[in-house]
Amino acid sequence: MTPGPRQSHLDAQVFEEVVRATSELIRLDTTNRGGGEGNERAAAEYVASGLADAGIEPRLLEKKAGRTNVVARIEGTDPTAGALLLHGHLDVVPAEPADWTVHPFSGEVRDGVVWGRGAIDMKNADAMALSLVRAWARAGVRPPRDIVLAFTADEEDSAEFGSDFLVREHPELFEGCTEGISESGAFTFHAGPGMRLYPVAAGERGTAWLELTAHGRAGHGSKVNHHNAVSRLAAAVHRIGEHQWPVRLTPTVRAALARLAELHGLRPLGPDAQDAEVDALLAQLGPAAALIEPTVRNSANPTVLEAGYKVNVIPGTAKARVDGRMLPGAEEEFHATLDTLTGPDVRWEFQHREIPLQAPVDSPLFAAMGEALEHFDPGAHAVPYCMSGGTDAKQFSRLGIVGYGFTPLKLPEGFDYQALFHGVDERVPVEALHFGVRVLDRTLLGTATATDRDATTPSGG
Repeated sequence: MTPGPRQSHLDAQVFEEVVRATSELIRLDTTNRGGGEGNERAAAEYVASGLADAGIEPRLLEKKAGRTNVVARIEGTDPTAGALLLHGHLDVVPAEPADWTVHPFSGEVRDGVVWGRGAIDMKNADAMALSLVRAWARAGVRPPRDIVLAFTADEEDSAEFGSDFLVREHPELFEGCTEGISESGAFTFHAGPGMRLYPVAAGERGTAWLELTAHGRAGHGSKVNHHNAVSRLAAAVHRIGEHQWPVRLTPTVRAALARLAELHGLRPLGPDAQDAEVDALLAQLGPAAALIEPTVRNSANPTVLEAGYKVNVIPGTAKARVDGRMLPGAEEEFHATLDTLTGPDVRWEFQHREIPLQAPVDSPLFAAMGEALEHFDPGAHAVPYCMSGGTDAKQFSRLGIVGYGFTPLKLPEGFDYQALFHGVDERVPVEALHFGVRVLDRTLLGTATATDRDATTPSGG
């Protein structure tokens, strides 16, 4: 069954359900504190029950008790089309109730807004996917492509119990998937008077969480010590924090800059643009520069220091942690630069590492996503961008699945979407959820052509 232009198969129930499911998923505390500590079971059972009730067979899979994933497949009408993976994580980062206007696990709906941890990251998207496929089932709608649904654990840490486990132990569940869509793209970005952008993610920087270790000579704090581990570490951390990384434009970022320059009436960059020219263009883009600036360079930010146990004792060892991010094609440069910045007295190693990704911005799926956004928000512009952080798309890329960030939300001016990721008072407007359902529906039902697997192998694999 092919939907009509008015999406008559989307009944009133789907719009009620997406709000209720967002709220009820928020109430299920799936806090991921890292180090293997977490429990997504209740949320996984909620999703599985909703799928089963719609006649969609879910599979619940765990590497560790309580760290539960759900996978299901909806058969498409075209067996020759590559399958599409629609994935979202069920875990959330911690939240301190005392800091919030409402309790972070209340799921309260107040004045047309759903409040709570996960409202943006990303139980809203889980609810959209669940509510939409249930609406399809009620109306007898089938998508052109097979749709594989994956609701994962542990995305907010290492993905060991979530997408990494699924990719390693159950790759057969994703047979035929050529592309995937998930979080962190397709939200309204107000870039100035009358300019609404929808950044659709077509790339991610690689994750490089580092541990630095400095060794020295332990001793009394009152004595001269030229082999002080704390001093050596502090010097290295300072160099890392102050380092200015060179510009490295990936195809996705270059495409984003070209589109934003066009929309702002600015001269586009030449193929051999120097760092100063890129920085000058960013300075002219106004608010829109915030979409691009974090992804024109590698980065390394010191975040943790550990040393000593008493003020008058010089420790023999000092440690630090650094959050590094690597652009596609710039991994070797990152390594060499860290070797130089740490120097001979400080050793560094990866505590957690994931590859960078790129996805084509000229694919049929990317075009369908942009068309759907602009259809439901006339006058707005879909633009490509690269995410500064990472998602489960990194793990799924190992199966040859090309990943895009696409959780459509129409947001009012002044709503700081990006600040709410892992922030206080996380919330999502009800109307944004309704918009998301419509856009996701139009995208998924209007895309039947799979991207060629060989032409879109993720960079850095």
